Amino acid sequence: MSTEKTWSELTRRYGEIRALDSINGILQWDQQTHMPSGGAAGRARQNAVLSALRHERWTAPVIGELLSTLEAAGDLTAEQAAGVRNLRRDWDRSVKLPVELVERLARARAGAFSAWAAAKEADDFESFVPPLSEVFELTREMSERMFTDEDCLYDALLAEFDPGTTAASLNSMFNRLAGELNIFLDTIEGCPTPPELEGPFPVEGQRAFSQELIQRIGYDLSRGRLDEAEHPFTVGIGTGDVRITTHLYEHDLLSGMGGTVHEVGHALYEQGLPDALTGTGAGGAAGMGLHESQSRFWENFIGRSLSFSELVAPMLEQHFPGRGIGPTALYQANNRVRRSLIRISADEVTYNLHIIVRARLEQAIFAGDLAVADLRGAWDDAYAEVVGVRPDNARDGVLQDVHWASGAIGYFPSYTIGNLYAASLGAKLSDEMPDIWDKVRAGEFAPILGWLREKIHSRGHLADAPEIIRDAVGDRDPVEDLVSYLWGRHGRIYGVSRPSA
Repeated sequence: MSTEKTWSELTRRYGEIRALDSINGILQWDQQTHMPSGGAAGRARQNAVLSALRHERWTAPVIGELLSTLEAAGDLTAEQAAGVRNLRRDWDRSVKLPVELVERLARARAGAFSAWAAAKEADDFESFVPPLSEVFELTREMSERMFTDEDCLYDALLAEFDPGTTAASLNSMFNRLAGELNIFLDTIEGCPTPPELEGPFPVEGQRAFSQELIQRIGYDLSRGRLDEAEHPFTVGIGTGDVRITTHLYEHDLLSGMGGTVHEVGHALYEQGLPDALTGTGAGGAAGMGLHESQSRFWENFIGRSLSFSELVAPMLEQHFPGRGIGPTALYQANNRVRRSLIRISADEVTYNLHIIVRARLEQAIFAGDLAVADLRGAWDDAYAEVVGVRPDNARDGVLQDVHWASGAIGYFPSYTIGNLYAASLGAKLSDEMPDIWDKVRAGEFAPILGWLREKIHSRGHLADAPEIIRDAVGDRDPVEDLVSYLWGRHGRIYGVSRPSA
């Protein structure tokens, strides 16, 4: 069989896998937006059947044979070589997992999601312990099968989201970042804090504002939609269908706005991935850290800027007449720094401390040093130590995130990786586009989006995320970029300067 025919057969089979993933995306979106609570058991069975079908098709020996044939070929294009590399990495991991384990894990995840939603509403962590324990146990078994006994099991989970990331490198970066962040927090201790925006802001007005805002930024609603969910998320269901959700709070306008802009960043990335590479293994996102860099870039670098506040303040006056929210008050309120409990509404300075807590707890569970049943107490203690606040209930503590219930164990570090990438992207873009803030103030986002499309989105997964970022920004120190950016923006607001080294 010729190289071209072999490639055609591989992409045909992988196209079926992507179609099954799209169906799974619809099921996940429906479960979190519209499915009645009584449908949980049926949805768990559906997810199990679909996951088993996908796994059986994807791990078929013929896939490995096609990959081996292409790997031995000497006439692959750059796009084909990238697709083969990515698919081989995924196939080698997947083939180690028995279909029975995949099916059980899918059923456990679906059941745990419903249990989490109920437990969060009732503020009852104990009821969530059994289903969450099952998810962790099955995920651990998956990790053990993919890695050898000598390897760090947590690394297997990190590899699923950010290839090349290890617990050792992650912890080293976390320690350095935490030290730098605490220097800032110690420096502003006792400084006057900008006032919050006082509600209420009727949710209906926020819905209309959100619809206007996402279109202004560049989200194509002919290829997507905005809904509401308990925990905001984005799902790419397929070419031409990228959906986002948000969560709106009557007394917290900025949390809802930030979550909406965050998800728009994800969606813009998905909508900008190269259609020509769809179904080749090289057309998807090059890691979730890179994905998060796009959401954090828009939510923070753009969305928390003074120029963005100057654009948005008149829009808010239209949707909430008489409130008189000025750009400066909006900007300062959107950049208040405080030690708080909720990750998704945390400020930029403390946000990564929330991630450090989660990553450490995940590693402790996988190292056998922490039982799921003891997770609430460990969470509360870790928050007191790392973030500087202690939850007084589970809803605002260990139950606040959906990730573990959904089986996304090992995902949280992607947020910090994304923050680091976004800082370097913002620094490079500012150098190349000196009038960037004039464009934001005028609502001219097309040039900014175009730069990201050229540097990031159009690359798909032709290379792994670190190489794509390096090609986009050069050799930079992302921790220094993030810390310098935080001192620059928040230091000015709080009237402090970075201490000399």
